[in-house]
Amino acid sequence: MASDPSDPVQELADEPVDHRFKGLPPDAQAAGLTVGGLAAERRNLYTGGFTTPVLTLDAGALEHNLAALGAYSARHGLAFAPHGKTCMAPQLFRRQLEHGAWGITAAVPHQARVYRAFGIQRVFLANELVDAAALRWVAAELAADPAFRFVCYVDSVRGVELMDRALGATGLGVRVDVVVELGAGEGARTGARSDDDCRAVADAVARAGDTLRLVGIAGYEAEVPGADPEAVRAYLRRLTGLAVEFDKAGRFSPALEEIVVSAGGSAWFDAVADVFAELPELSRPTLRLLRSGAYVSHDHGWYTRLTPFNRVPEEGGLRPAFRLWTQVVSRPSPTQAFVNAGKRDIAYDLGLPEAELVRGALDGAERPATGIRVTKLSDQHAWLETDAAEDLDVGDWVALGMSHPCTIFEKWPLIPVVEADGTVTDYVRTFF
Repeated sequence: MASDPSDPVQELADEPVDHRFKGLPPDAQAAGLTVGGLAAERRNLYTGGFTTPVLTLDAGALEHNLAALGAYSARHGLAFAPHGKTCMAPQLFRRQLEHGAWGITAAVPHQARVYRAFGIQRVFLANELVDAAALRWVAAELAADPAFRFVCYVDSVRGVELMDRALGATGLGVRVDVVVELGAGEGARTGARSDDDCRAVADAVARAGDTLRLVGIAGYEAEVPGADPEAVRAYLRRLTGLAVEFDKAGRFSPALEEIVVSAGGSAWFDAVADVFAELPELSRPTLRLLRSGAYVSHDHGWYTRLTPFNRVPEEGGLRPAFRLWTQVVSRPSPTQAFVNAGKRDIAYDLGLPEAELVRGALDGAERPATGIRVTKLSDQHAWLETDAAEDLDVGDWVALGMSHPCTIFEKWPLIPVVEADGTVTDYVRTFF
């Protein structure tokens, strides 16, 4: 079936299956298949010619997670702009929007450019944007498309002045919407550190009224030093308190239809929901914007431990969607084995992967990876320690679960989506 030439997401199906994409069947390239053509064949992951290592996304877990955060946001009266840096996959952006997302959050201008190339109409850039070339691009996008909504942080007077200079030089007469970022405290990441600093930044935006428009307050609660429920909620109440103060003082642009109040990584969205629910009525409707992004794929380590659903299980839960299938290529001793995936394939910045399953090379039988541990990573090998000689054989497939989706997706430009029976039904294209 031909793709819709007016739809850039559908056009991804027209890409040829070739050497750029790890793990895909070599015969698919020889046959001249496109990504869409390969998906239509519905090959089996284990018998359809895929090579190891190969990263997969569990179709059921993916749909479950998309629905879970969409429902959570709606239930708590939150708008949702998931952070796209966790996946940078236009097909997943579209599915997030279908599940009710307001827009997509970016960290850097390049990500915002990818979003626009695939038709995203609302972009929240969770960073101060002082790059003149990037600001010229933003101004041009806003001038060309009145329906495009772009919001970014400001956290310093100098940053505001640089933005004002760059935007004024474009001569396009557009105004960029900005939110003052409240820093999470000394030793945290970005953001104005004190309430007075936030007021000074807001005053600078007012002086740049021809190029900037103050539309709200934002922050990132996961950076609170020594984060715990009390400290995180205290920081979020500072943030909402500033929103109330700024509104009463008339600091927000008088032409606004809504005031933006935004926070929310993937570790404390329960606290965000609680504190944002306390926000009193402002002079205009409030866009309570949550930005959690790691939920899409979830993981087998960092976010599994930190997810708010551990604290409030009655609200739902998330399921790890990633699985990296590797193959035993060396078994030099009864207690040591090596599989053919390493730092180039595996996310390891927040912990080593965990061995989940073993699939027999000859009979295809699956069993839990009991007694098998990953102890070290080389560039193209993972070092495995085993309890007994019979735990693994050369040629066996070993499934690894990994931590931190932000650094998993970027290593795999095309990822098979796999049903429970091993049928590959789709391929997710990533851009980093």
